[in-house]
Amino acid sequence: MLNHLTLIFACQLAGEAATRAFETPLPGPVIGMVLLFAYCAVRGGVPDDLAAVGDTLLKNLSLLFVPAGVGVMAYGALFAREALPIILSLVGSTLVTIMLTGWLMQRLNRGGATGDE
Repeated sequence: MLNHLTLIFACQLAGEAATRAFETPLPGPVIGMVLLFAYCAVRGGVPDDLAAVGDTLLKNLSLLFVPAGVGVMAYGALFAREALPIILSLVGSTLVTIMLTGWLMQRLNRGGATGDE
């Protein structure tokens, strides 16, 4: 199991290195996840030990949000002072995302059978 945990961290490290070396706009962990996916695709599936390590990490995922919660508490006054721009940007970006997703789905469904014809 330690080997597979090391594999996960190595993929993340490789992703971070690629992000910095090639100055890509993608975060390092995303590139690392793609590398891990490629590894699993080449192997033809997810090894049982890797799945067990991944499940353990997912079960304890809430612990990874503790630093973010501490940051919110530490900068609470700043959040309160900038509440309106934060709320407007969150609502605006959510609406734009919903609209773009709906538009994209309509465009993609025109090319294939939708089932409601």
